[in-house]
Amino acid sequence: MEGMVMKGKIHELNLLNQKRYAITALSYDVLDFPWELQYRKWRRELLRDVNGEVLEPGVGTGRNLKHYPTGVNLTALDLSAVMLRKASKRCSEAICTVQLVHEDATRMESIRSHSYDWLVAFFLCCVLPEELQDLAVSEFARVLKPGGRFRLLEMKYSNDPKLRKRQERFAPFVRMVYGAGFDRETLRHVQDNPQLNVTGIRYLKNDTYALIEGIRDDNECN
Repeated sequence: MEGMVMKGKIHELNLLNQKRYAITALSYDVLDFPWELQYRKWRRELLRDVNGEVLEPGVGTGRNLKHYPTGVNLTALDLSAVMLRKASKRCSEAICTVQLVHEDATRMESIRSHSYDWLVAFFLCCVLPEELQDLAVSEFARVLKPGGRFRLLEMKYSNDPKLRKRQERFAPFVRMVYGAGFDRETLRHVQDNPQLNVTGIRYLKNDTYALIEGIRDDNECN
C-alpha cells in the first residue's frame, strides 16, 4: 500500500457531506453492520472480474479492499479523510496494490484522464446531492480509458407500495446520517452522458439495489 495522497478541493455543495462524515465515520461500520450482512455476500462476486488499473471513488471505510483480485492496481478515493483513515486499516487485507486519495469524486483533479480500465462505485451517487450527479458521472467518463468499464451499485425507491412506505419512514435517518437519498436518478444521469454506454442493469435485491454496468465509448477521447 502506498501512502494517502491529500489533493483536490471539495465542491461547495459537498462540504456538508464532508462535515457529516467526519462524525459518521467514527461509528460508520457499527451503524452499517445490519446492511453489511447482505452487502458482504455481494462484494466478492461483483469484484472478481475487475482487473488492471481500477478507480474506486467513494471507497468509504474500505469494505471492498480485500475482495479485489491480485494484480489490480487500485486507486481508492474518498471525500472524507476520517473514512480514509478507517480504510487504511483494511489495506493489510488487500491482495492488490492500493493507493488512498483524499479527493472529491466530482472534482478528481489529481486523476489523469483516460487512465483506468475499471471504475467501481458502491453507494456513492446516492450520497451525492442531485445537483452534483452529472459532475460525478462526467468525471467517471473522463478518467476511464476508451473501452474502460464501470460498475455502479446504488439504492433507489421501490415500486412496491409496502416497501416504498418502509423506505419513506427510514429516509430521514438515511439522509441525516449518510447524506443519502433513495430518490437519486443515477441511471438517467449515466444514460445522459454521451461517452458512457450502459450495457446492463439488474437488481440484486427486490427492485431497490440497482447494479448499473457499462463501458466508456471507444471513440477517440476528446
